[in-house]
Amino acid sequence: MTAKIAFDDVEVGTELPAQSFPVTRATLVRYAGASGDFNPIHWNEKFAKEVGLPDVIAHGMFTMAEAIRVVTDWAGDPAAVVEYGVRFTKPVIVPNDDEGALIEVSAKVAAKLDDGRVRVDLTATSAGQKVLGMSRAVVQLA
Repeated sequence: MTAKIAFDDVEVGTELPAQSFPVTRATLVRYAGASGDFNPIHWNEKFAKEVGLPDVIAHGMFTMAEAIRVVTDWAGDPAAVVEYGVRFTKPVIVPNDDEGALIEVSAKVAAKLDDGRVRVDLTATSAGQKVLGMSRAVVQLA
């Protein structure tokens, strides 16, 4: 599949619309159910602190999935993402309150590749700290 955006209409440096994604403890419980990842560091504050974490943390794959939404929304077709990878640099800490945490994601076209593809570099932060490193996607454009 290809994106709805034409390759010739995109320049290196094009910024994708930034997005923010709220994360609450309820979000983590729903994600645990959907993913089957019930590790207590994602829902049990006492356990998370006993293993050295500051509090409950979001699933890394959840954080990764939220970040790529910036690219799939821009591309108009999730199947246009042909490669995606990240390094987990810091956890998203999710306090037990009504607000939870916020994952803020920005992205820009970093390179035009062969065959109508572009590389998009993403920046994902939470509480002012970068939570994903080397976050890159390759997108097949029209």
